[in-house]
Amino acid sequence: MAIKFAATTNAINRGLDSAKPAAGAHLIEDWETALSDLDVPGAKGVLRDLAALRKQVEAPHPDADRIHALLHRLGEATVKLAAKAETNGDKLKALGEALIESGEASHDEEEDKAAAAAPKRARKKS
Repeated sequence: MAIKFAATTNAINRGLDSAKPAAGAHLIEDWETALSDLDVPGAKGVLRDLAALRKQVEAPHPDADRIHALLHRLGEATVKLAAKAETNGDKLKALGEALIESGEASHDEEEDKAAAAAPKRARKKS
């Protein structure tokens, strides 16, 4: 599971707009597989949203607004699942927060050219 965390976090940090659709679809499929046997409240909703996101990524003309909404909703659900996780809760929470921010940042960047020049994730220093 650690590889999925690293690959997903790296894709978010590099910027989802620059990600190749096939790579994004592959990551989403990995998460669908990893979560398919998870029996906790909220997991089925995450799986539905992942399937919807994968369809958008694979579409010839993806709906950017739909993708932003899905990323944000997936982030919120992931943060909630992190609180219930027996292992990797901290990684899940960080991933959820990055997804939330990515959904918001991507939406802001499309509306605000200045924000596109200086995305939120690039300004944070760890």
